Amino acid sequence: MRPRPVVAIDGPSGVGKTTVARGLARRLGMIYVDSGALYRSLAWLAAQDGVSWDDAEGLAALAGRHRFAFDREGRALVDGELAGKRIRTLRMSEGASTVAQHPMVRKALLTIQRDLGANGGVVLEGRDIGTVVFPDAEVKFFLAASPKVRALRRWKEMQAHGEQATLEQVERDQEARDRKDRGRSVAPLIKADDAVEISCDDMGPDEVVALMAARVEGCGATSA
Repeated sequence: MRPRPVVAIDGPSGVGKTTVARGLARRLGMIYVDSGALYRSLAWLAAQDGVSWDDAEGLAALAGRHRFAFDREGRALVDGELAGKRIRTLRMSEGASTVAQHPMVRKALLTIQRDLGANGGVVLEGRDIGTVVFPDAEVKFFLAASPKVRALRRWKEMQAHGEQATLEQVERDQEARDRKDRGRSVAPLIKADDAVEISCDDMGPDEVVALMAARVEGCGATSA
């Protein structure tokens, strides 16, 4: 039995998982693990090393040559250095979705994610946390929002990072990524049977965090 719980948060791109997961981890005094940042980091490393995003073996080998971690603020570290904005571009979003299609890559990063959450006390977010990475997570959530709301949130996030893209482009890219994430043969984006679904079209991040925290605390899952 883990000394502290694993909280799994799944959902499609642009639904606000990152903001909510980071806020929930801070509120509960847990570590935040962004699984999407792992795939983005690997896509970025591949681009730097000239490894094709279609080269499953090369990508898996690349993952094994680098160290991935998260600091107390939930920021991704690659070989001890902050990954930062370079993995938050539209291009790296596309790369993350592409490399995630490969079973060999998912297996390599699955091990890393499980190691990061082995002792509990973590909030993990992604697309298969509650179904594949931690099917035994003590608490599971699935965030949902309409495509237009998700695209607008993603577009605003990109603007804040200084990346230029039109809202229409973000909507098209999001639709393509949704098809990939839901249609892949390995670990597709689906809601775990025991996950609590939260529709957050009309809810702000603080409201979602409060709702989640009440659920976790109500389950008695925050005790050390």
